[in-house]
Amino acid sequence: MSDTSTTAPGPEPFRVPDGDLDDLASTLAKTMAEVRQHGVILDRLGSEPAPASAELPSPVGVPAARADFAQGDGPASVFVLALGGEAYAIEIAALSDWVNYLFLPVYGREISTSRPWCAQWHEHPEAVARLHALWLAWQQLTDAEAGLSGPSVWHRDHLDQTLVHLRAPDGPFAACTTSPTRPNHRVLTTPAPEQLGLAA
Repeated sequence: MSDTSTTAPGPEPFRVPDGDLDDLASTLAKTMAEVRQHGVILDRLGSEPAPASAELPSPVGVPAARADFAQGDGPASVFVLALGGEAYAIEIAALSDWVNYLFLPVYGREISTSRPWCAQWHEHPEAVARLHALWLAWQQLTDAEAGLSGPSVWHRDHLDQTLVHLRAPDGPFAACTTSPTRPNHRVLTTPAPEQLGLAA
């Protein structure tokens, strides 16, 4: 007996209008950044502590003695400047993803002398500290538990204040060239401990 049933044609392929592709690409980039961030967090949670004898980098601009104060049974703070070694490197990698894939595409306005920015922001200790604090607040206030007003609170209380200080003409990027055609990078010097009367 022969098969007389006919095969139904497959569904039509889904087509996305060209105008929506940019929105889709942006959403995909943000989702990928979040996935990478979650991967870093999971790796950090699942990794074993590094041996105490391992030589690991310290935060930029923070002496090793200061970076190690939080190490012992684990960091006493989630703040990046309290971390040292591998924990600092992991935190900076996750922060960099957030800055590059979410913060700058959305809030990185044009660079000018009145609104400077440095592509090597991770070498400016004040910028690292401010961006990390902003990122921590973003994680807390964009979580569902923060409620519907969480993002508004983040913008008002954290983002706006950080941008005022970070991108001020006399802020941490003041010595960096603001022209993309003539890049220059210089970390401003800070008073030495001896000058502050803090020398031991």
